[in-house]
Amino acid sequence: MSDLLTHVEAVWQAVVPDLPGFTVEVLPSIDSTNTELMRRARNGLMDPVLLAADEQTAGRGRLGKGWHSRSGQSLTFSIALPMAPADWSGLSLAVGVSLAHSLHPDVRLKWPNDLWLHQRKLGGILVETAGTGDPAVRQRLVVVGVGVNIARPDAAAVAAQAPTAAPVAAMAPAGLSEVLVGVTVGEALARVAPALVRDLLAFESQGFAAFSQRFAQLDALQGLTVQLTDGTRGTACGVDSTGALQVLTPQGMRAINSAEVSVRPC
Repeated sequence: MSDLLTHVEAVWQAVVPDLPGFTVEVLPSIDSTNTELMRRARNGLMDPVLLAADEQTAGRGRLGKGWHSRSGQSLTFSIALPMAPADWSGLSLAVGVSLAHSLHPDVRLKWPNDLWLHQRKLGGILVETAGTGDPAVRQRLVVVGVGVNIARPDAAAVAAQAPTAAPVAAMAPAGLSEVLVGVTVGEALARVAPALVRDLLAFESQGFAAFSQRFAQLDALQGLTVQLTDGTRGTACGVDSTGALQVLTPQGMRAINSAEVSVRPC
């Protein structure tokens, strides 16, 4: 935890000029940083904050998947930020673009919310929102959760966490230290957090259009044959203006919403 604390002041100083009232908190252990910030939102706390934890015991990923972190081995944090964009579509992709550019040139994005390094999962993103309780107020609190492997996780441990009915063996994940030798959790936080806040503010004012070209350059699925969770196969053809995945199937082009299905390369 001392490594995270070493970098907290620098993160705060880099962010607060763009986001007055912003705070940074670091905890030794918590169930989930996203869960905690959503709890606070339900209690009416809507202030901008970054919450990082040295360890998460019940981290959450997309579609209910778990994300477990060990002290010093992974970066886990969430940012809560009041926002009122004209269109929320593509927010998780914009977050991925920001993180990939900050982490390393080799990082790519697997639609809709996975960070990939050399065709292996490096990290994930979970975006949730909470309302103010007043239907007349368009602004909502967005909570962006980020998990990035710093050390490469043990493949056996990952396989043990995979569903018993998984159709294929779990792929060994990646670690940022493979390309940034010696990088620490605190250093990784300092690399990504200020840019992520700036990009969230840019998304609020400009929407996904400000990120679509950058996403296309990082798209790990472009041109690959993919299989949807409903069994359909097709060729990934990038995303549309809302961030929906375009898949060319035998029945024609299909737009895939991230809330509907998952995809994996064949």
